[in-house]
Amino acid sequence: MVKQSIFGRIAQLAKANINALLDQAEDPQKMLDQMVRDYANNIAEAESAVAQTIGNLRMLQDDYNEDLATARDWGNKALAASRKADEFRAAGNTADAEKFDNLAKVALQRQIAAENEAKGAEPTIASQTEIVEKLKTGLNQMKAKLGELQNKRDELIARAKTAQAQQQVHEAVKSIDILDPTSEVSRFEEKVRREEAKVRGANELAASSLDAQFESLEDLGEQTEIEARLAALKAGGGQQSAASSLESGQ
Repeated sequence: MVKQSIFGRIAQLAKANINALLDQAEDPQKMLDQMVRDYANNIAEAESAVAQTIGNLRMLQDDYNEDLATARDWGNKALAASRKADEFRAAGNTADAEKFDNLAKVALQRQIAAENEAKGAEPTIASQTEIVEKLKTGLNQMKAKLGELQNKRDELIARAKTAQAQQQVHEAVKSIDILDPTSEVSRFEEKVRREEAKVRGANELAASSLDAQFESLEDLGEQTEIEARLAALKAGGGQQSAASSLESGQ
């Protein structure tokens, strides 16, 4: 029962669909780690059971071979006793002939017993041999499946690390993207533009104020000339002053 149950477990684990199990798992990597441990433990247990089964089979085979050797030995003794009985009978010694014939019969009886022991063990040996071969096949399947599990686990870990690295690179690129309006560089650029615009506005304002001052000076000079001429007219020298002004203009 123990050997059969181990064999059944080996067959069940060997037929497991790893991809289907991973699709159902919340954390595939943890599940693979657990499956690797389970397979390794079952393989160790199965190897121990198979080793014990092989040991028992070898003991049966040793007993079988010993029974065959015993049967051959008793056969040889029966033959020797029979020949000795024939020699005594040929010599007219009937009593010793009967004695050795009886010994030959005893030897033949023991030969038959040994042969029966050997024949009785043959079905058990055949059955144990078949079980051992199946267990060996199951172990090989489990070891192959264990290698597949380990490869799947290593592949998954490598893919996870690659995805993590790609995500880190993606985040780094986003953080330095100067075209991003929300980035620090863009905000700083906007601040510089506002400062430059402020300086241009101040310059334009300053220039406008200076032109106004010059215009006020020109208006003041014209008003001063008008006042001077008016004063000259009132002093009685309007016509003369006007003529003088025209002459001086000429």
